Amino acid sequence: MGRIVRQRRLWLLLIALQWSMFNGQCSMCFAQFNADRLIRVGRSALYYEDYVLSIQYFNQAINAKPYLYEPWFFRGVAKYNLDDFAGAEADCTEAMQRNPYVVSIYELRGLARIQQKKYAEAISDYTKALRYDPENQNVWHNRVLCHIQNEEYEQAHAELDTMLTRWSRYARGYAMQAEVFLHQKDTTSAVGSLEKSIEIDPYDGHTWQMRSLISLSRSEWKAAEGFLDEAIHLLPKHGGNYINRAMARYNQNNLRGAMADYDTALDLEPNNFLGHYNRGLLRAQVGDDNRAITDFDFVLRLEPNNLMALFNRAVLLDKTGDLRGAIRDYTKVIDQYPNFWTGLEYRARCYRLLGMTKQADADEFTVYKARLYKHLYGTQPRMSKKQMRKRSDEDLEKYNQLVMEDEQEVEHEYQNDYRGRVQNHKVQMAYQPMFALAFEKAQSEVHRYIAFDRQVDALNQRLKARQLLIASEQPTLSDQRSQQYFSYIDSLSAVIDRSRSTATALDAILLRSVAYSAIQNYESAIDDLSLYLQVDTASVLALWQRAVCQSRINVFQASEGTNIDLKNANVLGDLNHALVLAPQNPYLLYNRGTLYAQKGDYARAVDDFTAAIAIDGNLAEAYFNRGLCRISMNQQEQGIRDLSKAGELGLYAAYSIIKRHRK
Repeated sequence: MGRIVRQRRLWLLLIALQWSMFNGQCSMCFAQFNADRLIRVGRSALYYEDYVLSIQYFNQAINAKPYLYEPWFFRGVAKYNLDDFAGAEADCTEAMQRNPYVVSIYELRGLARIQQKKYAEAISDYTKALRYDPENQNVWHNRVLCHIQNEEYEQAHAELDTMLTRWSRYARGYAMQAEVFLHQKDTTSAVGSLEKSIEIDPYDGHTWQMRSLISLSRSEWKAAEGFLDEAIHLLPKHGGNYINRAMARYNQNNLRGAMADYDTALDLEPNNFLGHYNRGLLRAQVGDDNRAITDFDFVLRLEPNNLMALFNRAVLLDKTGDLRGAIRDYTKVIDQYPNFWTGLEYRARCYRLLGMTKQADADEFTVYKARLYKHLYGTQPRMSKKQMRKRSDEDLEKYNQLVMEDEQEVEHEYQNDYRGRVQNHKVQMAYQPMFALAFEKAQSEVHRYIAFDRQVDALNQRLKARQLLIASEQPTLSDQRSQQYFSYIDSLSAVIDRSRSTATALDAILLRSVAYSAIQNYESAIDDLSLYLQVDTASVLALWQRAVCQSRINVFQASEGTNIDLKNANVLGDLNHALVLAPQNPYLLYNRGTLYAQKGDYARAVDDFTAAIAIDGNLAEAYFNRGLCRISMNQQEQGIRDLSKAGELGLYAAYSIIKRHRK
């Protein structure tokens, strides 16, 4: 009797498998029969920032139904995020040919063209977009910036007048207006526009940054420092603001503060030319000669023919006793400027110290003749008393002056909903993701926690060929790696099709569901796991994996405005069922806590995270998420303590949140 039941189960299993394969589970059939699912899965991969993988899905959708505009458009979004701007532009053009009435396509192509400095073409796109959506503030904003880039200032003013009539409280509009005034050398009007912008929105760091540039141009150092303090508070990762504040501090004789700003700027932007050059000069002024040489070494790696840097390094090598190194650098400068008397004097002194009297005499005689000539026929130029020089100023007599850019350019911030992770626009704090079964996990030099579960270990002992891991973060797949997963899925489908035993078929189905999860095809993974649970209703691993896959679908759908309450109930049902079967599994408790946290049920989430930590005290993700929940419950001190523990265990993201919330 038992054998008949097993055979019947296997028969039903194989029928279900054939049906699911017909509906697109096999990757060959998938592209042929279900382009809509391919687009959904591709968009999910796009949401989770797996751009290379998303392109694979959109390629298949295009091959299956090339007349649809969506896969062309979303492939363009993926390419844009991979900095393939020409490819993104081409895909948007294809999408427009299929549907010319979608405003988003014009927006994206405009952004792609801006990145290629095709401002006139971008203006054309934005003009067409406004024909279909005249109230789109982002499009107005970007079109004005394109006019500014094209130096079409009157047109920019006209459009800003229209914008500020429609949206009189649009702070960035006044900031753009100020930029146009600056280009027209009308700093008084620019200050008025910036003050209006700051009055409306005092939390925009770029506006404070622009205001500081006006004060710097007027040598109003104290005022500039105050504006830059505000800009840095709001934009703490922007290296240019620290460079500018260092300049303001230097001109107020605050050398210590200027040095600290250069250090911070170079931590943020290690290749910043001005940062290294000016820090080298400051270090030389305070006698830190060896570290000053290091800065000028770096500058000369960036610009090997920078004569100012060469001469400054020569002076420092001279002071530290490397006379031959100093002569080498002095000579390179003098070869370019034979009448640079200061350089000849310094080189002559080095020659004399080395006993090279003939060479020293020759340099000194050259300087003597030049000065005698100047005394008879003109005046010898003196060292400039200015404390700064423009970067393009190559007067070697100004070698010891700090450098500033010729023109302080305003950084343009285009309105862009296509760059970066979508959920960053939806939530203020992101929870660590759920733990799931995987074949590989994202590598971290700091967070090296190894998750272990007895049931997973037992399954690995039985499978042997392909080992499963427990991971919360999975790596972004390369094109080659994703193709390997597609091939592996095909091989598992063949194994299932040939299988003559339920156990073999079930193992292959479970492995295939994990492979589908790796390529973010969560719908197909859920289909496999549901099929698995029809045969083995008490499988903790299948319930666990299905809950995670459905949760990831839910997060994506919620970002698009879909009501996911019912689907979240399904996730909770699977996790509750799994916890009845395995109540001491910390990852299931953590996953359920994460689900509660995402729903805003912080008290239950904290209880689950606490239970998970009681079982595994090294679960950094549980401390991290519990910390965020406690902060949301206004339990600031406990929340920061949890985040501190998460950081201690290797989750460095916790420290930036602590910094943001510590009073």
